[in-house]
Amino acid sequence: MTGRMKDGRRRSPFAIVTMILLAILWTVPTLGLLVTSFRTREDAASTAWWTALFNPFGSGWTMDNYTRVFTNTNLGPTLINSIVVAVPATVLPIMFAAFAAYAFTFIKFRGKEILFILIVALMVVPIQVAFQPMLNLLGPRGLGISGEFVAVWLLHTGFGMPLAIYILRNYMTGLPGSLIESAKIDGASHYQTFWRLVAPLSLPAIAAFATLQFLWVWNDLLIAKLFLGGGSNTTIIVALQNLLGTQGQGAELLTAGAFISMLVPLIVFFSLQNFLVRGMTAGSVKG
Repeated sequence: MTGRMKDGRRRSPFAIVTMILLAILWTVPTLGLLVTSFRTREDAASTAWWTALFNPFGSGWTMDNYTRVFTNTNLGPTLINSIVVAVPATVLPIMFAAFAAYAFTFIKFRGKEILFILIVALMVVPIQVAFQPMLNLLGPRGLGISGEFVAVWLLHTGFGMPLAIYILRNYMTGLPGSLIESAKIDGASHYQTFWRLVAPLSLPAIAAFATLQFLWVWNDLLIAKLFLGGGSNTTIIVALQNLLGTQGQGAELLTAGAFISMLVPLIVFFSLQNFLVRGMTAGSVKG
């Protein structure tokens, strides 16, 4: 480990120690979940999970929890349902927010700043206050799409767009204005300017929000439970909640299922982590 970063600044020992401690604090619960998922119900209830690490060749290790999760539950189909929910609910808000952010940044129209402030102000409104009106609108007395995937796509798109517009607009304001002016002089339309210049240059911010939105939608319980219910469209998070009985039965299956549900978000996060850091850092200092 060198004493300086790539930009020439000295590394802070305090920052290094802090990051190591935070990494350990975030990793320990995940490690505990992984170890517990390979232990029998009796051992997990009688001894702490770290005791298994100090006695790795002792009794209690089993693959039965994972076998039972896939054979005795519907976790497999619900995993597919979560992907069906999360992918469109990530792509749709990004697509609409990118168009809106471009308009707020590069197009002049009356009331632009006021409208942007109103959109950003929506981020402070708890989404729970919209549940009852949305249940009435999407339910049998309204559009009748409650319980369908399209209902949660619309909800996650609406709830995610204010933050997406804020992040993308802040990033786009830092793009070179001369580049956009050159495109106008060359006769490029707004559509061409967006797709050929602004969208590729904004890829770090787009990927950053995509990571956050995907993780939020994947781990969502409340919207999925209210608007999809427990039918054939149930997501994996709702299915995990149903694994745990009222008397605590099924706890060993819950740990195995929870770790399985973490695999997809982990793959997405580690695949886009560089874009996440670049996008969030740029969006926090530009605007």
